[in-house]
Amino acid sequence: MNGFLRCVVVSTLLVLGWSAGFSADRAHVTVLSTTDLHGHIYPIDYGTNQPSADGLARVATLIRAARKDAPNLILIDCGDTIQGTPLAYYHNRIRNEPVDPMMLAMNALGFASLTLGNHEYNFGLAVLEKARREAVFPWISGNIYRTGTTDPFYTPYVIKEVQGVRVGILGITTPGIPNWENEAHYAGLTFAQPVAAARRWVEVLRTRERVDVVVLALHMGLEENLATGQPSPGQVPDENAALAIARTVPGIDLIFMGHTHRPVAGLMVGGALLTQAGRWGDHLARADVYLERADAQARWTVTAKSSVNLPVTLATTPDPEVLALTKTYHEETQAWLSQPLGRSTRLLSSREARQKDTAIIDLIQRVQLDAGRADVSFAAAFTLNATLPEGAVTVREIAGLYVYENTLVVVELTGAQIKAALEHSARYYLPYVAGKSPAELVDPTIPGYNFDIAEGVDYTLDLTRPQGDRITGLHFQGAPLAPDRVLRVAINNYRLNGGGGYTMFRGAKVLLRSNVEIRDLIIDWVRRHPDIPSEPNQNWKLLPAP
Repeated sequence: MNGFLRCVVVSTLLVLGWSAGFSADRAHVTVLSTTDLHGHIYPIDYGTNQPSADGLARVATLIRAARKDAPNLILIDCGDTIQGTPLAYYHNRIRNEPVDPMMLAMNALGFASLTLGNHEYNFGLAVLEKARREAVFPWISGNIYRTGTTDPFYTPYVIKEVQGVRVGILGITTPGIPNWENEAHYAGLTFAQPVAAARRWVEVLRTRERVDVVVLALHMGLEENLATGQPSPGQVPDENAALAIARTVPGIDLIFMGHTHRPVAGLMVGGALLTQAGRWGDHLARADVYLERADAQARWTVTAKSSVNLPVTLATTPDPEVLALTKTYHEETQAWLSQPLGRSTRLLSSREARQKDTAIIDLIQRVQLDAGRADVSFAAAFTLNATLPEGAVTVREIAGLYVYENTLVVVELTGAQIKAALEHSARYYLPYVAGKSPAELVDPTIPGYNFDIAEGVDYTLDLTRPQGDRITGLHFQGAPLAPDRVLRVAINNYRLNGGGGYTMFRGAKVLLRSNVEIRDLIIDWVRRHPDIPSEPNQNWKLLPAP
């Protein structure tokens, strides 16, 4: 038997007797899932310092309520857990000595497993492994191998026993990580094709482990529009493969999904029931499986299954134990966020940043151009809710402006590649329809964070022109940008390997690679230049004008 099989965690939940309505030949298994919690514990938007209808503390209340109905339920998480909020950033980058706050809360709530997500790798392997050691439950993935082998680096699956039913929980991670992450952050690891890995381990669970129910905990979601059959735009190969797994791998009962941040209440594909809990703890996914067997010696048979997404609202009371466990982390984060950095002569907002040039995005561009000694910079409005207030600007506002752990990269690109990148970005807008505003022409299938804006060049994005030929008047330093002109271009590490479908950046010559997050570069820049520029330079415009 291979070493990984000896490491499989098998636990038996104590059965206190059959509930009313159950006999020796019937069983009921409940599985709950969170996903893409992204460090959200306290029910607060740290950017605005206002209450939010999400977070693990609120979800915990739903979990405890479900346990009253099904005390032996299984609770799992589908990844992207330790990164995403200022609280998670402060812990992982500034004061990493205490126990990871997400693991502290999840330990208390009795999680059975966590499937590794791509954002687990944002802070590097040392931070990841520290958090993993601090969990009392296994981190699982069946398609992350030791490089050069097919040996899983993590435990592929866990087995739980509920009312005599053996439940196998298999983790599968999106293999797109090398496309987005710094190589040092996943050194020694290979991310295998998810369908093949799922087939391998489901076979092991069904035959060798003789489980009665197979649950897949995927850090990936639906890869296509079910109404049209069209692939979701901007994906890297096999980034999402939930449908392919459900359609081609037999023997799966439940699939819990993640990664795409889209809630899915319930979807039957083949013999599998798929569900997804949204993001940030705004939903809790629940699935119930009902089984029968002829007698105590017979195998269980699944007779029915159902799923529901339980929403979290502002009326959902946060769990006091989770709040108490993580209070110190929250207070330290708030103190850090309240530190003054600079000042602005007027309110700056990102609300219209995807429709016209704005001073708030120009700030990011200016920092990237300076730090990278670059000619051109590409940046996106990650959120349309970011603001820098008139008057004092604190760390809080900067953290709300740049919410990802991206690092700065400077590459060598030609004018043709720069134009290609802008044409790709312009796909954020659908073909022009007379009478419709730009906001009405946004393609809902393309995430806003994939709409890149360029600085250092002047250009027009003309929606009346066909996709692929929308960028006009592209100039550099007052002259048309020649296709063969070579420039230093500042981008982030996510874009370097083609993240968001920017294939023109992949393989570009790297001139500078910073190990400092862009957020930190902005904070440092504002400390040194406390008077924040409040007027955009109007280097790009959208036609027809919004």
